[in-house]
Amino acid sequence: NLKTMKGENSMINIKNILCPVDYSIYSEKALSYAIEFAEKYGVKLFLMHVLDIRFYDINDPDLYNVNVVDKETINKLKERLLKCVNEDTKGRISVDAIVLQGVPFAEIVKASKEYAIDLIVLGTHGREGLSRAIMGSVAEKVVRKSPCPVLTVRHPEHDFAMP
Repeated sequence: NLKTMKGENSMINIKNILCPVDYSIYSEKALSYAIEFAEKYGVKLFLMHVLDIRFYDINDPDLYNVNVVDKETINKLKERLLKCVNEDTKGRISVDAIVLQGVPFAEIVKASKEYAIDLIVLGTHGREGLSRAIMGSVAEKVVRKSPCPVLTVRHPEHDFAMP
């Protein structure tokens, strides 16, 4: 019966969108998609930044001490994250900021469960060169382990037309 196939359970129900931001051109592009989806569906947008604990040299503790990211620093990072969305957009959709320390893909997957995320929108190739070769692609790991659908945005020049 066609009616049961199109029942409530099969509806794609988006309430919360997560957009990880690393301030690269790739995450900028992903953010514009995330904002457009959030506006179209009238849902909450979570911006997320992960302080990658693997990027800091333990031989140079002055550079960055992983254990000393205090509340004040986290709050400053959240403010910076929220500045990615202009005031006009904030007037139309609910935007929240999440700042965590850890391994990016793992924190993204964990947050998507914790915040009941229905869609993750993220840019790929946020980090280039050697570090990317060593770490592998964050997006690829998120796609493999995410509990919800993931929209990956690859090329800034390839635009997706909203239906």
